[in-house]
Amino acid sequence: MSDDRRMDVLRAIVQDFVRTSEPVGSRALLERHNLGVSAATVRNDMAALEDEGLITAPHTSAGRIPTDLGYRRFVDRLAAIKPLRSSERAAIAEFLNGAVDLDDVVDRTVRLLASLTHQVAVVQYPSLTRSQVRHVELVPLGQSRLMVVLILNTGRVEQRVIESPTDLERTGGEQLLSRIRTAVNAVVVGRPVADAAVGLGAVPDQFEPHERDLARTVAATIDDALVEEREERVVLAGTANLVRSGEFQGGIGEVLDALEQHVVLLKLLNTVGHDDAVAVRIGHENSYAGLHAASMVASAYGTGSDLVAGLGVIGPTRMDYPSTMAAVRAVATYLSQVLGD
Repeated sequence: MSDDRRMDVLRAIVQDFVRTSEPVGSRALLERHNLGVSAATVRNDMAALEDEGLITAPHTSAGRIPTDLGYRRFVDRLAAIKPLRSSERAAIAEFLNGAVDLDDVVDRTVRLLASLTHQVAVVQYPSLTRSQVRHVELVPLGQSRLMVVLILNTGRVEQRVIESPTDLERTGGEQLLSRIRTAVNAVVVGRPVADAAVGLGAVPDQFEPHERDLARTVAATIDDALVEEREERVVLAGTANLVRSGEFQGGIGEVLDALEQHVVLLKLLNTVGHDDAVAVRIGHENSYAGLHAASMVASAYGTGSDLVAGLGVIGPTRMDYPSTMAAVRAVATYLSQVLGD
């Protein structure tokens, strides 16, 4: 029971410090929380927590504050992530469902997450390499021009306009395009982008010699769209929240430098587990030194079991972890639904 009681004391210290930003003493704990023990017992428990490295005394203060390890123990002991209120969930759904394209979806998501958590929000664009092909469309643009449209399951759309070696307006041109469209979709739809190009080389062989130039041109264009190197991107919002927090005395510059280095954020988001979990990295758990005074709460998103990218928030270690984790998970869930529609 003593361990459970000490965890109750730790939980109370974390909650009070997050709320007030002031070191927490034994008297305050007894006044604010129904711990059911004496002041001497609370002091003994606080001494034990300090010996374990879970709390510490800043300077000469009589109160205590959580350490990175203390926050970690608190997060690990959360029985469950509390759900958002129904009004908050409805607001998220309405806001994201109003998006008109992928760029708008990402922009709305990052602004929404920053607003909900009052932290810096980070959203990774769906990774092309983790995506699957949903459909290929061929749209004639006159006699000799053709638009090749590659649609991915993430909502991403790639368009290429090419010169057609075949007169698309001649008799049978529309039927030829239809047959090429069918043949191409048969080998790429439902495949991961990294593997979808494998069967394209054999597509022209399915057509008559005089039809193969067009089939070969279309296949080559799709292959180019699939294998082209693309820089992964992240979008940020709410950077001003770092300044407002007042938590990074003398160290906010390092955090801002880290946020400017998108490759750092991409590495962090790419390590998020591909399940329903919300990952929390606290202080020195972050591999990048510039984020040792910060915490990151992140989750993956995608459609069905195909989680294609990550999103999350970065803020001070003195963070309302339960509420932040709930917001991150809810936004990831709704973003996945929007992309799956």
